[in-house]
Amino acid sequence: MARIAIIGAGQVGAAAAYAMVLQGAASDIVLIDRNAALAQAQAEDIAHAVPFAASCVLRSGPMAAMAGADIVVLAAGVAQSPGETRIALLSRNAEVFATILEAVRIHAPDAILLIASNPVDVMTDIATRLSGLPPGRVIGSGTILDTARFRSLLGRHLGISPGSVHAYVLGEHGDSEVLAWSNARAGSVGIRDFAAQVGAAITDDVVAQIDNGVRRAAYRIIDGKGATWFGIGAGLSRIARAILRDEQAVLSVSIRTADVVGIPGATLSLPRVIGREGVMADLMPDLDTTEQAALRHSAQLLADLAAAVTL
Repeated sequence: MARIAIIGAGQVGAAAAYAMVLQGAASDIVLIDRNAALAQAQAEDIAHAVPFAASCVLRSGPMAAMAGADIVVLAAGVAQSPGETRIALLSRNAEVFATILEAVRIHAPDAILLIASNPVDVMTDIATRLSGLPPGRVIGSGTILDTARFRSLLGRHLGISPGSVHAYVLGEHGDSEVLAWSNARAGSVGIRDFAAQVGAAITDDVVAQIDNGVRRAAYRIIDGKGATWFGIGAGLSRIARAILRDEQAVLSVSIRTADVVGIPGATLSLPRVIGREGVMADLMPDLDTTEQAALRHSAQLLADLAAAVTL
């Protein structure tokens, strides 16, 4: 029986649980939150979707309810206070993670950690340092959603299914992310060659529109409804399925990485092979010189930010 514990029953945690039910990612999901009534209400509401989806037990409980979990999703954290610096916020969230990870150590020591709390790359770095687990077992959702957005917009422009587009967003889940155009493919054909063959040329204007569509998506959603949760909920479910089914799937996720284009110890996203033991291998795409420089900048930014957080 595959069990997932989700700590943090807010919109992201609940959306992840809902997506996991619909996709049949696990047979047992427990929601844990310091607001026990919220966790109970979310679990009960999502449980009412089970008859329309895959069989799954939905429940809520205290930290001890995560016992035996194969995956623990961390979707908890504190909000930024007015005037608070990013480093101060990260330090407060590190304190929250320290408490949670101590409970994980006691109740689910063999679980793989799946980090959803933002800023996800730095929080994944913090979770790796606090837990002492190998980096491959502390996985941030990273750019899995940015990659989905990139593929969706490319597919729309080319008039094909996003599932037939192979393209990745690398680096930070944030402003310094890198859209890897140079190695993007549609089927087995380079993206620009494919575009020419179907009469949908990728001009500089198209590149700019898609880049803006990917890079600014979260800002537009936040402006409209305050936060994002459905897309990342589905992304977390996809990662969980890859782990629990030992798929050896290639997904763009964030882990602490020994060296990325000459930058040591950055926690960021690359395409990675994911299976039952977590991240099994890193894959470095062929990048042009501009993309390499952008990825180096993103890696340095993240390494510096993580290093500034004292644990």
